[in-house]
This record gives sequence, C-alpha cells and structure tokens, in this order.
Amino acid sequence: MISDITLGQFFPGFSPIHKLDPRTKIILATLFIVAIFVANNAVGFALMAMFTLVLIALSRISFKVILKSIKPIVFILLFTAIINVFITKGDGAPLLSFWIIEIYEEGIARAIMMALRVIILIVGTSVLLTYTTSPISLTDGLESLLSPLKKIKVPVHTFAMMMSIALRFIPTLIEETEKIMNAQKSRGADFTSGSLVQRAKALIPLLVPLFVSSFKRAEELATAMECRCYRGDKNRTKLVKLEYKARDFVFMALLVLLLVSVICLSTLPYNYPSFGFIYDLMFYKV
Repeated sequence: MISDITLGQFFPGFSPIHKLDPRTKIILATLFIVAIFVANNAVGFALMAMFTLVLIALSRISFKVILKSIKPIVFILLFTAIINVFITKGDGAPLLSFWIIEIYEEGIARAIMMALRVIILIVGTSVLLTYTTSPISLTDGLESLLSPLKKIKVPVHTFAMMMSIALRFIPTLIEETEKIMNAQKSRGADFTSGSLVQRAKALIPLLVPLFVSSFKRAEELATAMECRCYRGDKNRTKLVKLEYKARDFVFMALLVLLLVSVICLSTLPYNYPSFGFIYDLMFYKV
C-alpha cells in the first residue's frame, strides 16, 4: 500500500500538459478545484469527469499510475460514502428502514457525488501539478504568482521553497517508511493481521526511526544549501525565464469555459438530468 502512493511524484515527459507554464498549471488547478466544488448534478460531474479524462490522455501518463493514486484513498471514499448514506435524509419514503437506520435515495445520490468529487479532485489536480511539473518549476511558478506580496514584505520565495521541498520529499519519506517496515517485518513485526486497532498500534514503532531519518535529511539538506551559499531570493537570478505561450491561454480559456458551464448547470432545476433523475430510472419511477 505504501508503494502505491504517488502523491508528489513527478513523471518527466513532453506532453502538452508538461509543456504548460507552471503558473498556468497553478491557475488551472485553482479553477479546476472551484469547478468541482460548484458541480452539484450528474451533468456537471459528467462534464468534470470527461475533462479529467482528456487531461490524463493529454498528459500521456499511464492509467495504472492514476489508479495507484486512487487505491490508498479507497478506505476514505468508502467511509465518506457510508456516512453520507446514513445521515442524509430525504423528502420521500426511505428505500430501507431498519431500527433507527433509514436509507433514502438522496443519501445514495449524495454518497456517489462525494466519492466522485474526491476522485476527480485528486486525479485532476495531480495531473495538472505534481505529475507533470517538476518541483523547481512549481516553486518558480508559485513565487512568480505571489510576487506582488513582496511589496508588503511577505517572504514569498521562502514560502514557495518550503512548498517545493515538502512536495519533493513526500516520495522520499514514503520510500523510507517502506524500508523501515520491511526491516521490522524481517524481525518479526506484523502489520497486516489483527484488528484495526492492533494494526494501528503496530505502526507506532515506525514513527521514531522515521522522525529520526526525517530530521537527519533536513539537516543534510540545510548543510548542502548553506555550502552552496544559498541566501534566499537576494540577488537571485533564474536559469529559465517563465513566459506564457499560446497554448497557455488556450488551456486557461478552456478551463474558464468549463467553470462557467458547471456554474450554469448547477442552477438547473431538478427536472433536468441529476442524481435524483438517475435514481428514478434505477428504481423504475419514470
């Protein structure tokens, strides 16, 4: 399971998504997040899902990698879906009523909506940002977008560098955790059997060596930066100058169009295709 986590990993390539300016990707990711939270019906979510599939195709990233990014959050998706099924009340008669448990069509629809929202959010933002953008490019793009804040003495470069280092070391920490787990398994540790509480307790011995390793890596990184005379953004020049290209404006226009479309669809009345309409079809009510 640890090896399935792909958050923060960068997959080099020459796809249209890879070639976008990092500032464009950050803006696109922001608009994408707004759009996915505005969507509230089946048509809107279908539009977001289609756009996400187009992004995956354009990025030329293996679909297996995309599936691996979803696998670690399956438990969270199931937990969220179950909670929504049981706590959401509807206007009509419940589909299932047992003791204090009542399940309504609206609860099932909301559970599906929340699961889809999380999946599309993680996949879409990962493809736009970490999968197709190197940490250095991401740092430069974030610093450039936040540069107006320098006028009010905000340490923009330091903040961007911290974000970049954090993203860069996620795969490293995951790899380190897997090594520690394998070492403890060879000494008889068991992380797979027993109840959920027992498995959680078995993971506690991982924390001490993981924290020690993390602090050691942080100290080595600080020493390396100091030896290279790193002084933040003072008198700092850029190896690659960021420039917007025509493709950047095309993608931004498409994302704005997508956002406007989702906003318009979210205002449609109930008698348009929605999750309720789908469940009416499922239960032969139309």
